[in-house]
Amino acid sequence: SMEELRRVIQAGADAVSIGEGRWGMRLPGDFLVSDIASAVTYAHEHQAKIYATVNKIMDNHDVRELPEYLRELSQTGVDAIIFGDPSLLALYRQMDDRPSLHWNAEMTSTNYAAANYWAARGASRVVLARELNMDQVLEFKRHAKLEVQVQVHGATNIYHSRRSLIRSYLDHQGQAEGTDSYGLSRGLYLVEAERSELSHPVFEDNSGTHIMSADDICMLENLPELIDGGVDSLKIEGILKPVEYNEAVVSAYRAAVDAYATSPEQYNPDPEWLASIQRLQDPARELTYGFFYKEQVY
Repeated sequence: SMEELRRVIQAGADAVSIGEGRWGMRLPGDFLVSDIASAVTYAHEHQAKIYATVNKIMDNHDVRELPEYLRELSQTGVDAIIFGDPSLLALYRQMDDRPSLHWNAEMTSTNYAAANYWAARGASRVVLARELNMDQVLEFKRHAKLEVQVQVHGATNIYHSRRSLIRSYLDHQGQAEGTDSYGLSRGLYLVEAERSELSHPVFEDNSGTHIMSADDICMLENLPELIDGGVDSLKIEGILKPVEYNEAVVSAYRAAVDAYATSPEQYNPDPEWLASIQRLQDPARELTYGFFYKEQVY
């Protein structure tokens, strides 16, 4: 919502990703073009940026209607468009006003050669897959010919299907009447039989069904390693979190980044930064390093 957007910018966010559920995946709210225009105005007044999320998997019907949507987006003054489907890039070249392009291929943006391929075709930033460890992230950055964004906090998507699995089940049970595209995105969990203590949130929207991680990444105490490695953008994922939580997280990371940038040699993390997050953290969701210090086996 605009309220949350204002609050996270006031807390220190340099940019906010928003979008319309029809064109983006896993959006916590629906921003129509007119809403995006208002968000751009507010963000630019406060020296922040707006990134429009247009990262759904396109079908033929989408491709026919996408050019007009992209034209409307460009008129709002958004600073970047987040995309994954190549069809958007082909249409982007026909636009008069061209925002920056951020390539986000979800779990498949795993190597710098692919990122550089899209850089040669107009992308200015790549959003790395969450499964990369720290060594892979830093190697990626050394060889990338475009900006690199890394998620440092929040839930990660571990499964996606274009099918509306939950809605189909509710239809089968005769329980789906009256639900809307965002009515199925809260309070649903997948629990593993062998690890019943872990609950994976299930988020369903117009793009299908998404199963999220049972924990939250938290790299607050390890930011210097990413900053020294030249990572250009630190992503905080706010989906399925209350605004008070996201506000506290942004504020803590803002303080840590600014303190390290001011004096790397004298940097001393303030324990209150992490404590301010832990006080609001769901006790059922552990704060972890994700895959940053693991070797992923595919």
